[in-house]
Amino acid sequence: MRDSATEVLELILKRLDDMKAEETVTIDLRGRSAFSDYMVVTTGRSNRHVGSLAENVAKGLKESGNKKVHIEGLPNCDWVLIDSGEVIVHVFRPEVREFYNLERLWTTGAADEAKIELKAV
Repeated sequence: MRDSATEVLELILKRLDDMKAEETVTIDLRGRSAFSDYMVVTTGRSNRHVGSLAENVAKGLKESGNKKVHIEGLPNCDWVLIDSGEVIVHVFRPEVREFYNLERLWTTGAADEAKIELKAV
């Protein structure tokens, strides 16, 4: 049986894929974080694309009954954070993602790298 975090993750990844998000990475935080089960990091081609990706994900979460969605960064759309509780999504413009390099912060050493699932988009 799948848990609710996995269902939320699948919904998010489907929405991102449908909107042509680029370089989507899922980081499994279970057992490593008290605040979330998964982190998704992805890239939009422009500010407009970043905003559209974030709005589409948030709409899907709300339509699925997730009432606790929190969004930050929509006015500028350089980096938008969507927090559903179980899954945190970071949507970046390419140069902003490269600058902050969140994947590196959450993956130290070869053992941790095995926990990252790259999703071809």
